[in-house]
Amino acid sequence: MTVRRIVPNIHYTDPSSARAFYTGVFGLDLVMDHGWIATFAEPGESAVPQISVASEGGSGTPVPAMSIEVDDLEAVLARVRSAGIPIEYGPAEEPWGVRRFYIRDPAGTLLNVLQHL
Repeated sequence: MTVRRIVPNIHYTDPSSARAFYTGVFGLDLVMDHGWIATFAEPGESAVPQISVASEGGSGTPVPAMSIEVDDLEAVLARVRSAGIPIEYGPAEEPWGVRRFYIRDPAGTLLNVLQHL
């Protein structure tokens, strides 16, 4: 048996309301929309399935619901600031070799946005 994919599912009263956030901030494409569920993805990319469990988010922060690794943190940070999205933590360079910040999506989900240094 092989795990092919792990997908976080975030509760939204109206899943279409997530579109502007996930396409605007992260540049993801809407790859599936059934009305009751919308899925966003980076076309042509795949990753190794992972699950993290944690007692804290590191550096004394709360545990985020999801971590999103990007290749250009400054570009995402600029989009976040341009959209007026409050930054809850950071940006910070962490001792384990990442630069990151925390934001919340429109449903209030705490996201850890990071780039490996």
